[in-house]
Amino acid sequence: MLSERSESKQRESRFMYYVYILECSNKALYTGITTDLERRFNQHRVGDGGHYTRSNRPIKIRYYETCESRSEALKCEAQIKRWSRTKKLALVKALYLPMSRILI
Repeated sequence: MLSERSESKQRESRFMYYVYILECSNKALYTGITTDLERRFNQHRVGDGGHYTRSNRPIKIRYYETCESRSEALKCEAQIKRWSRTKKLALVKALYLPMSRILI
């Protein structure tokens, strides 16, 4: 019999996680994670996403990257959120490079 923690880890490993950056209507960059990028973007667009995007609706996905676990996605999200707007835009412009290859 699996413990609740083991079952949770197994469920987590079945999903691919995405870290994403949205450009909002006020030109701000919003960063988040999800297992379904299209669904989450649509939630943000109709006001069912994060608190910030309820009043600053996203207009497009500027960047996304896949992660193998929720833990990895959360770490990547936290790192991006600490970056300046300039550094986030540099990441967006380097679309073909995973974040792990960009000098931090």
